Amino acid sequence: MSTAKTNHRDGTQIVADPALPTILISREFDAPPERVFRAYTDPDLVVQWLGPRRLTMWIDRYDARSGGSYRYVHRADDGTEYGFHGVFHEVRPSERIVQTFTFEGFPDGVSLETAVFEDLGGRTRVTTKSLMDSIEARDAMITGGMERGVREGHERLDELLRARPSGKADRRADTHADRRTETES
Repeated sequence: MSTAKTNHRDGTQIVADPALPTILISREFDAPPERVFRAYTDPDLVVQWLGPRRLTMWIDRYDARSGGSYRYVHRADDGTEYGFHGVFHEVRPSERIVQTFTFEGFPDGVSLETAVFEDLGGRTRVTTKSLMDSIEARDAMITGGMERGVREGHERLDELLRARPSGKADRRADTHADRRTETES
């Protein structure tokens, strides 16, 4: 799928450079960088927006700090589970997150992701660059559902930011029911 740029009505841009094993994702949000960054790093918020609507998410661990790690799982209605994990290499509040990302269904396909949070005066542009091992691995990620998950996740993040103007976490009981610790897995 070595393709160029795809846009979506919500403003999400996804670019796969035909010559490089990269994906560049850019999106603007109607909230300041501090609020958007918190939605990316607070597990109580992450579980509310990350990924496709049709999947339920639970977090095993999410320690969003330099040197921290994460693992979460998306589950389909039929019980199929999709696990993801990685390490946070650099977390600079309201500015930047550098992390690895691994889909457990393809454990040799580790990507390095850098997300930059740009202040647009009350709005935030998040630009994420993912570097994969090969163009084939990049194309497999794109055709495997990444585009849909990113777009729907961005839509859900918009909804969360609008519903929670103060940036406070939604502390619903069902959110916590989906969170498990490593020892419970």
